[in-house]
Amino acid sequence: MSLIDQALKSNEQYAKNYDPKLGAGPPHPAIAVLTCMDPRLSDLEGILGLKRADMDVIRNGGPSVTDEVLAELVVSTRVLGSKEILLLNHTGCGFTTFTDAELNAKLSNQTGDKSPAPMRFLSYKDPVEHTKEQIKKVRSHPWIAKDVPVRGFIFDVDTGRLREVT
Repeated sequence: MSLIDQALKSNEQYAKNYDPKLGAGPPHPAIAVLTCMDPRLSDLEGILGLKRADMDVIRNGGPSVTDEVLAELVVSTRVLGSKEILLLNHTGCGFTTFTDAELNAKLSNQTGDKSPAPMRFLSYKDPVEHTKEQIKKVRSHPWIAKDVPVRGFIFDVDTGRLREVT
């Protein structure tokens, strides 16, 4: 059985005990969290000590503030009511192990198809500098209110500790 099939089977059990009141009304998160797609950052409730319902979680590689992420942060703060934005990067990120040019070349060679290249993978080398750049991107967007705190952190995958990027 594939993992997707296992997930569907598990969902049948989940749905039997699902409380429909959980889906009533729009979400009201207190904070928007942009974090990496890395599974080691999946336990945000444990890492941050916040309730799942209080977090509007946005995940992508890096994490990187793309135009799409900016749109989600605008909706989170202007429509859903998030009062803060937390950018959560981490040590040992896979996106630091290649450059966009290297991965484009590798995938073009592996597949024999160069037509998608150049793709933008948003690779980077230094998580601290990357986090600073992402904070600047969020701060510079005119639709993100200036009174919304935007803070960045690095999660150390070896110790489980957070370090603020200033």
